[in-house]
Amino acid sequence: MGTNPPIFFSSKSKIAMTKYIFVTGGVTSSLGKGIIAASLAKLLQARGYKVTIQKFDPYINIDPGTLNPYEHGECYVTEDGAETDLDLGHYERFLNVATSQANNVTTGRIYQHVIQKEREGAYLGKTVQVIPHITDEIKRRMQLLGETGEYDIVITELGGTVGDIESLPFIEAVRQLRWELGNNDSLVIHLTLVPYLAAAGELKTKPTQHSVKTLLEYGVQPDILVCRTEHTLSQDIRKKLALFCNVNINAVVESIDASTIYDVPLLMLKEQLDKTVLTKLKLSTKNEPDLTNWKTFLGKLKNPTNEVNIALVGKYIELPDAYKSISEAFIHAGASNECKVKVHYIAAESVAPENVKDKLKAMDGVLVAPGFGERGLEGKLTTIQYVRENNIPFFGICLGMQCSVIEFGRNVLGLKGANSFEMDESTPYPVINLMEEQKNIKNMGGTMRLGAYDCEIKKGTKAFGIYGKAKISERHRHRYEFNNAYLEQYEKAGMIASGFNPKTGLVEIVELKNHPFFVAGQFHPELKSTVANPHPLFVSFVAASLAGKKAKATK
Repeated sequence: MGTNPPIFFSSKSKIAMTKYIFVTGGVTSSLGKGIIAASLAKLLQARGYKVTIQKFDPYINIDPGTLNPYEHGECYVTEDGAETDLDLGHYERFLNVATSQANNVTTGRIYQHVIQKEREGAYLGKTVQVIPHITDEIKRRMQLLGETGEYDIVITELGGTVGDIESLPFIEAVRQLRWELGNNDSLVIHLTLVPYLAAAGELKTKPTQHSVKTLLEYGVQPDILVCRTEHTLSQDIRKKLALFCNVNINAVVESIDASTIYDVPLLMLKEQLDKTVLTKLKLSTKNEPDLTNWKTFLGKLKNPTNEVNIALVGKYIELPDAYKSISEAFIHAGASNECKVKVHYIAAESVAPENVKDKLKAMDGVLVAPGFGERGLEGKLTTIQYVRENNIPFFGICLGMQCSVIEFGRNVLGLKGANSFEMDESTPYPVINLMEEQKNIKNMGGTMRLGAYDCEIKKGTKAFGIYGKAKISERHRHRYEFNNAYLEQYEKAGMIASGFNPKTGLVEIVELKNHPFFVAGQFHPELKSTVANPHPLFVSFVAASLAGKKAKATK
């Protein structure tokens, strides 16, 4: 049976300035550790504490950049160009604070570092083992952000589920680190499921008991249980969980299903999760959390005065998590417009000239999503031609922008066979070409144009009106770009390049002159949309879609 780590045997001679919270999961995956971590961080931030969250993933990929979205959802890109887990998007959207490479660590990255050190001779004479070498590297990474002195509290979310073989080194690292830090400087929150059996008509605690027992076998005693449930936990259930899981009854926290993830901070506030955490970490609970702006956002989100239907045309629509940041950006933009945005996911492969009208006739706006590869390309081009010719508000992101260029080249400029070099290396008109610095790259992982780059916007354009300034910064993830050899031809015909990278001349934004809203960006604006700062492109696109809907209604 595991016990709490002793305070008096701390291996650190000085009192840790930063407090550490570890969030583990049990019973099943996809319970929402990232949302719980982000919600707790939001409450602590609202009390005046400086908080960051990091994700440790147990898979052996160095990062999710080479994973198919069907495998792991979208790949989230940080300001510094790290390809990371989608949970980092939740962290940023809740906290309105940028994350970085240091906020996402995988087993692959840990082993890569240790093996590299072994090859360099750092362990000469030693047998390199999981303990201590792998666990030491995990502990070092877990404390990197805390050692910067920028944060009062670092929350670490451990991916996977307790009991998974690949998670064992992370759990062992947490056990060791808790012993080193002491009781008052660290704690463990264990997220579990309390399922409801309809046949029996009751909630069952046994899965949680077994999950905690497994954690105890690894030497880690959770301090707080957060219990996902469809039904309210009775006092008797809470007492039972507290007794059998060796926690205080006020440390049994109910996490009932919510209508939106943005309700969760308020639900956790009601359960006093933040107060329980601060008390255990011997931190002040004097300042009550200021959630005024958050509640204002929720009020607009839940009480819309209008509604728009927007089609998202993409190739991974069977898994909505593949477009997680886009769907969340629509929620932020919808609230900003006091408008409910109903997103309709349409498979690009299913769109053809003979059915495009039927598929899009009820839509107030259309977004063509980012992606890679040829699958669904023709459906995207057909979609864009239809919205361009019928004055339906259009928003293109990354490949969506490239598709708008290809479509315009083929159907307006008459460049028959115009294409992206990615899709057809023999195209007579490579209007989208491989970036020069990408031509000699062989490795696929982490080698795209990644992270934040500056963009200068031409005054008098729609993009300038949307942003309200001439210089912006947006995040990228691509290898191909607009071929500037065709720029003059495009602009003469009415497709304006309204945003450029000031150093390379890369076209960042294109728009159509005579269209209610036709704007496309080479970058990923969805990655910078937060509750506190909805992205202006999404806000304007939703507003244009709403205006178009109202105009149609008056005809």
